[in-house]
Amino acid sequence: MNKKLLTIDEVLRKELKDKDFKKYFAEEGKKLQIGFKIAQIRIKRGLTQKQLAKKIHTSQTAIARIERGEYLGYSLKTLEKVAAGTGTRLDIQFKT
Repeated sequence: MNKKLLTIDEVLRKELKDKDFKKYFAEEGKKLQIGFKIAQIRIKRGLTQKQLAKKIHTSQTAIARIERGEYLGYSLKTLEKVAAGTGTRLDIQFKT
């Protein structure tokens, strides 16, 4: 009984055939991209999570959750605060 272990790519290829999984996977990917971009900007500006949190009147743990993609309360207002706190401009686009 010699079972071949699948690679993560093989498992993902199989799972992405399921439309519900594919939708969830895409949503999670977007959250991770937003969080990663916020972390990049914060670091580039020389800010700690605690410093950014203070600037936008939230907690360091909230910033950590945002950067990890675990924050469920994304709103335009939250993203505008992060942009203002990092001295950047928020640009939202619809693409086809």
